[in-house]
Amino acid sequence: MTAARKFRCQPQSVTAARMFVRDHLASRAPEVLEAAELMTTELASNCVRHARTDFELAIDSRDQIRIALSDTGLGRPTMLSPTPRDLSGRGLRIVDAMSDAWGVIPTASGKTVWFTLPQPRASAQGFATASRGSLRSTARRN
Repeated sequence: MTAARKFRCQPQSVTAARMFVRDHLASRAPEVLEAAELMTTELASNCVRHARTDFELAIDSRDQIRIALSDTGLGRPTMLSPTPRDLSGRGLRIVDAMSDAWGVIPTASGKTVWFTLPQPRASAQGFATASRGSLRSTARRN
């Protein structure tokens, strides 16, 4: 299943993007949904705060979940190393830690920043388990 929506460059679009992901992935395991929402919030915030352009969010959940945000900003995202006193600069570190993979694709009009999450599999005991990446990263941090 795929879905896409455009958002205006305004702070409330970050919340709207998160809600769009929540609605589209509502049937997924809670840990997958929460990871997708958090990473979408980080990337949507970057679109509004740094690119300062409208953005499009696309979700492909047919096999592995892939979420991509495209904007028309000229800059390229850079992973920072903030100090404990810095109030921002952790967004791409969060995406890097929680996703299976992520990247930046330059486009003719800007860029697309994307990430993937694993689909949980049912274990022999009937519980959802994940392969690699985000879900283990989430569990490791709790």
